[in-house]
Amino acid sequence: MLQRFETGPRMSEMTVHHGVCYLAGQVADDTSADIKGQTQQVLASIDKLLALAASDKTKILRAEIFLADISEFAGMNAAWDEWVPHGFTPARATLQARLANPEWKVEIVITAATA
Repeated sequence: MLQRFETGPRMSEMTVHHGVCYLAGQVADDTSADIKGQTQQVLASIDKLLALAASDKTKILRAEIFLADISEFAGMNAAWDEWVPHGFTPARATLQARLANPEWKVEIVITAATA
């Protein structure tokens, strides 16, 4: 069974198929925030989406993190380290990328299990 969540004309924020959640890239709503603040917003969005599929951050399989400026790696990690539960850290990649909106500092893509 395939489920789509928060579906719009261009994309869904999350799809779930065979017990796996695939999240679209999550970005901050308040682009005036610094890297830590934007990352915190993104992580809150991830929590909200995963809850819709009866999942949570302890079930994240993989995280792909895109930073507009890799020099802000430490600031992003400060928010990440506060959020991710000890012993449940997923496979993760972080890289610098030109994001679609120049005001976005971070975009995170998540794959998670539902059970």
